[in-house]
Order: sequence, then structure tokens, then C-alpha cells
Amino acid sequence: MERTDPRRALGATGERLAAAHLEARGFSLLDRNYRTRYGELDLVVADRRYLVFCEVKARVARSASGPLDPLASVDWRKRRRLRWMAREWLAARADGGPHPPELRFDAIGITLDPTGMLLALEHVEEAF
Repeated sequence: MERTDPRRALGATGERLAAAHLEARGFSLLDRNYRTRYGELDLVVADRRYLVFCEVKARVARSASGPLDPLASVDWRKRRRLRWMAREWLAARADGGPHPPELRFDAIGITLDPTGMLLALEHVEEAF
């Protein structure tokens, strides 16, 4: 029997919810879990105006007070790595056709209860 890593499952759930949220707002999913030498881009989406690199952080509320803010872990080091990863993504698709005119980095924090029910979704546009 194959065992599932709970952190990977939580991340996949968060990314699925974030992608659905972005698609409901009119974005098209271009890439998910794009691997680079610096790490992994969670979501790359676009609409007519923006090409968005989106970092997704998911947490499970373990007590009445809840977890730390899921987005608290997107510090300056993570933001720097996300910029490097975006640069690699763009370079890999340099001849892949036109992109929307504006580039943006968003962050989405997902909070779930212990059963996996969505408690909160916070979408910060132009997070950095």
C-alpha cells in the first residue's frame, strides 16, 4: 500500500483550491508545479492583462486560535527565489508566443480545518 506524504497532500489541496479561485476570476492556468533549479513555481496563470506567478501556502488550523498566517512564510528569501524561478520560466518560454503586458507576483494563503474543509482563502495581488 502506498503512503501519501501529508504535507504533499496539503500542498496539492491548497494548489487545487487556489487554481479554482484564479480560474473563477478569469485566469487561465499556464503551468502548475514548474520545477527549476531554485525550487518549484506553484501556479502560473494569465489573463489579458497579467502574467501571474502565484505562490500558494496552505495550513491546517489545529486549535481554536488557528495556525500562523499561511503567508507569513513568504519572506524575502522566498520572494527572491520566486523571482529567479519566474526568470527561468520566462526564459524557457521565450519563443512560446506573446505574454500579457504586465507581470505580477501574487500569494494565496489557504487555511483548512483538520477534516480538509476550507476555512479561509486570502489572495494578495502584487504581494511583492
